[in-house]
This record gives sequence, structure tokens and C-alpha cells, in this order.
Amino acid sequence: MPYYRSVGDVPPKRHTQHPDADGRLRYEELMGEEGFSSDSSLLYHREIPSAITDSRVWDIPGQGTTANHPLKPRHLKTHDLFPDDARRGTDAVTGRRLLLGNGDVRIGYVVADTVSPLYRNGIGDECVYVEAGSATVETVFGALSARAGDYVLLPRATTHRWLPEGGEPLRLLCVEANSHISAPRRYLSRHGQLLEHAPYCERDLHGPAGPLLATGTDVEVYVKHRGPRGEVLGTVFTQATHPFDVVGWDGCLYPYTFGVHDFEPLTGRLHQPPPAHQVFEGDNFVICNFVPRKVDYHPLAIPVPYYHSNVDSDEVMFYCGGDYEARKGSGIGQGSVSLHPGGHAHGPQPGAYERSIGAEFFDELAVMVDTFRPLELGEGAHAAQDPDYAWTWAGRGPAS
Repeated sequence: MPYYRSVGDVPPKRHTQHPDADGRLRYEELMGEEGFSSDSSLLYHREIPSAITDSRVWDIPGQGTTANHPLKPRHLKTHDLFPDDARRGTDAVTGRRLLLGNGDVRIGYVVADTVSPLYRNGIGDECVYVEAGSATVETVFGALSARAGDYVLLPRATTHRWLPEGGEPLRLLCVEANSHISAPRRYLSRHGQLLEHAPYCERDLHGPAGPLLATGTDVEVYVKHRGPRGEVLGTVFTQATHPFDVVGWDGCLYPYTFGVHDFEPLTGRLHQPPPAHQVFEGDNFVICNFVPRKVDYHPLAIPVPYYHSNVDSDEVMFYCGGDYEARKGSGIGQGSVSLHPGGHAHGPQPGAYERSIGAEFFDELAVMVDTFRPLELGEGAHAAQDPDYAWTWAGRGPAS
């Protein structure tokens, strides 16, 4: 996070005594990145945060992946993964289905209508995009309000839970990193402030407004952590007291939301490349978004993307609003995920190139994840595949 915040009751000097009204000491916890060498926050607990009374295996299903081989572009219909009668009782944590993954990032999807268990990801940060619905995300730092179009950024090891609100189920695209997720470095000053050329600023980032205090004993927390070969393992801790006992915290590391419609798109006379749409970055991957915007205004401009070969990356697009001009005629619609792998040239569908000439505005909304190592297919990808997508540029399938 690029700026400091102080919430609730903290002492005037760090690492010093901080008693309550009865003289009982609060317990200070440093939550920090990169071994005391990067961003951190200090949290002040009423009880000892490391006290657990039990530990058992959380068997997380469907974490295996298979290679995209033979190589081809893919279209995944995520809305087919959760029909109405099958999603009842599904929560935003244990109900996730893995679409794509590699050693740096895992991309999943879930439709949830039930309160999740308390959960923390001990492997990396999470960036969750809310396609539809609304929720309160309760965290050890306090509560966040999440609505359709919000990114929810959750630093590694942030204990939290999702509480769906209203009558509409939550639809979430879940990006789980093996690293930290932050604003692109080129947007930041050497002191961490978002610069004038950045497409958003600190005013657009919404963290918890106050502490969230809860009581209870023998409280279960679901934890994802690394296995000895880099695999994802799960453990359920029983904590002696409720983890939401933080009376105050301060620092530069905390969860926050960012609304996609607060992203100010960069436009030009000619087509802008994907880095102009970047919103976040992690190790070996970036996150971009394509929002409603005015398009290229050179008199000979072709507003849809040119054909391009992903020489160094796999490209994932999640189509979550509007009408994505370049994919018309491909079968892609709301909730679709496309995978265009490195080694394959891709671009607009037949006819889109010509139709875009003269366009002044694109009403489209999509989240893109570009990875710099090949993505493999998870069980959710196999279950939601459109078998005809790879052939849509040619208009026919393999020769018989």
C-alpha cells in the first residue's frame, strides 16, 4: 500500500506497553512483508493471536492442473459452473473452482450465497473482483463494503470472511498470488505515492474505517499454505479466542477495495497497448482492466486491437460488462473467460476489425490477467469449456 493509516486505539510509540482501562496489556502483532524489509502494519490484540487449541487437515478439492496441450485458445463459460440449484449453500472460500493456474498465480471463480468460514491465505495476496452481488468482507483490520465492480485486495495472511448481502448471489473472480499484489511500480514515486500519470489515486482506495471487535472461544480459521513441492495445502486452526479482537492498528499494509469505475482510462489518437490499462501487478503477472472509454481518434484509426502474438505471456480475459467489440461472433458473453496462450497469434474476431472503423466509444468492461509463465487448466476449466472457440477465427473446425 502506498500510504500510512491509523485506525482505532494505538499507543503513541510502537513496541511499547499499551494497557487497556483495567491495566491489562494488549498484544502487539507485526504483520509485515519480505521479512521486516517492506510494508507492514502493527495490530493491537486483546488476546494472544498465536494461541491455537487444535489443527486439522482442510482437504481442498480440485487443485490439480493439466497442461494446455495441444496448445489452443480456450473459452470458459464460468456461469455454467454454478447452476441455480447447485450453488445453494456455496460460500466464497470453500466453493471456489480453479480455472487456471501456474507457480505464480491461481485464477478461480465462485458463485456464493452463504457466509464463508474465517479464512486466510498464507501463500500470497488475493485480488477478488466482484462481478455481481454485494457483500461485507469482515477482516482482522475491520470491515469492507464490496459491491459489483469492486476489486477487493487482501494482503497475505489477512484473516477474513465473506458475508453476502441482498437477494443476489455473489459472483467472484478470485486471483490468488504466490506473491504480493500492488500498484505498478511505474505509477509510484520513490516514496510510494501514486503519481499524476497514474489512472487512479489514494482517494479511490477504501480501507476499513474502524476496528471490528468480536468475542468467542475455539474459533475455526481455514488457512491455505504451501506444501513441500509448492502445492496448495489446507489446514483448519482452532484459535483459542476470536481473531477479530484488534482494538487498533497502524501502518501501510491493510485490505482495501478499489472500484473499477474509478479507473481513468488512457486514450490516444492510435490504439493504446495493454500496459495502458494496467491496474495491479504481482510477481510474474499483471492485472489490467478495460473500462468504458472513448477510443482512438486518428482519422485512419482502427479502434479494436491489432492482431498480436503473446511472445512472453498467456493472456486471460474475464468479460464482466458491456459489449466487448473485438470478441463479437465468438460465443463470448457475460461471465466468459478467454485464454490466449503464448505461442498463438490472436486478435479480433472476423468482421470486428472492419466494424470498429469510425467508432468513438466502446462500452465494455473486462478484467485481464497476463502471466509470464504458461497457465495450466484446472478442473473448472475442463468443466466449463466451449469446444468450438479455437476455430472461430477460421469459421470451421479441424479437417476431417
